[in-house]
Amino acid sequence: MARIAVIGAGTGAMAAAARLAVAGHRVTVYERSGTYGGSLGRYARDGFVFDTGPGLLHLPAVYRDLFVKTGRESLEQCVTLTQVDPASRHLFADGTSVSLPNASRAGVTGALDRALGEGAGSRWGDFLDRAGTAWNRSRRPLLEEPLPEDRRMLDRDPYPAVRRRRLLRGARQARTVAEVGAWELEDPRLAALLDGYALSYGLDPRRAPAAAALLPYMEETFGSWYVAGGMRALADAVYERCLARKVEFVFGAEAVRVSEMDGRAAGIVLADGGSVEADHVVLGAQPAPGLLPVRQERPGRSDTAPVPGRFVVLLSLRGGREAGAVHRTVVHATDPGAEQEAVFGGRTAELPTVTVLRPDDPATRPDEEHEAVTLTVTVAPHGPVDWTDPGLRERFADAVISRAAEAVPGLRERILHAEVRTPAETAADTGARGGSVPAPALAGAQGSCLHAGNRTPLPGLYLAGGWSHPGGGMAHAGMSGALVAGLVVEGDGFRGSQ
Repeated sequence: MARIAVIGAGTGAMAAAARLAVAGHRVTVYERSGTYGGSLGRYARDGFVFDTGPGLLHLPAVYRDLFVKTGRESLEQCVTLTQVDPASRHLFADGTSVSLPNASRAGVTGALDRALGEGAGSRWGDFLDRAGTAWNRSRRPLLEEPLPEDRRMLDRDPYPAVRRRRLLRGARQARTVAEVGAWELEDPRLAALLDGYALSYGLDPRRAPAAAALLPYMEETFGSWYVAGGMRALADAVYERCLARKVEFVFGAEAVRVSEMDGRAAGIVLADGGSVEADHVVLGAQPAPGLLPVRQERPGRSDTAPVPGRFVVLLSLRGGREAGAVHRTVVHATDPGAEQEAVFGGRTAELPTVTVLRPDDPATRPDEEHEAVTLTVTVAPHGPVDWTDPGLRERFADAVISRAAEAVPGLRERILHAEVRTPAETAADTGARGGSVPAPALAGAQGSCLHAGNRTPLPGLYLAGGWSHPGGGMAHAGMSGALVAGLVVEGDGFRGSQ
């Protein structure tokens, strides 16, 4: 039985902790804040309850596997999952709109044809076929296995872009999300739909490799799921599973350094001066300066590259949810190019893309005569933009509410209270620099969209969570926990689940 110290109580870290405890190890989690869950926060006021992080779950199979492998009760015995149908409604800049059914290829293509014109659905369907090829090519090495020492196999983009011949010029193939939209999808509304998927994960469509097609493929193939009570209920369930497996938690315990002895990780040093001995250390958070005894290899984005965060407005509304209201509506930017320039250039966008979540869940509101609505925008991180500026927060929140009013009837007149959360709050709550939210790992782009590997150059030190392989997002964080547990239990020869 090994002693294992886990730094951070995010979902990826807790997923690793539960699996390691089941394997017979003594696991203790040290969390700098007063609670668990990482980005899966909750805000409550006057009977209204909101998620402050992700609002929907994709690839629930990741957490089904976690619960199967760590106890008798399945995921569905611990939380209530409901497929969101339609999966999303999209309002485009030209005034057209479309509602996309959940996990139905035929339904999606039919809806696009009816809303955007004959041929739109087939172009999107053909794109998803190519995205499915990219998924099959990269799923195992990108998501189910630890990063190999030789990562050149992931440098190449798995998306089979259409090769288009041009008169008197060389053939053209899309290399980025934006090029896929312009050259393969053709319709600017389909391009905006694809761009919106990339942007929601914090990726710049102008630079993200075409392999980002995996993201809409994943959502439209495996569906979007709502957790009753909000996504925080999933964090509660994972935490309870950890406790059932005898994982210990120490809150208000900030790790400031991973200690080293005889060339391997030997424990952690806490901010209060205390020290903890361990046979293995799992870091489940973004490494703070000075935390690691050796510089870790960090493929992809440099430590100084600005990674976007999220601007969130939590609205307590009078009046019940109208019949036929859609759970998720995306109000697309009036000028997507200008929005991308702003977000990835360290500025605020004037007319941003806004995601509106309206769960039909009694647990989120005081009664049927009220509604809890969450508005989310991908924005530049804190630093390039001063998200502590009261005037800026108020002006941007007002702009976001104005955009969301296109999706929610009588929105402004119904507001009882608005709570604003910015990347500045994310930084304070999670410790992520600038309040950045990590994106999922992608193949292609010469490996620039990969994350640090789960095993590190220092024996006994492992990385889990969104800042490590296979990247950000709830599903990916859960996968990272499984990979770390496999490496600790089976050693460096572990190659992922079979």
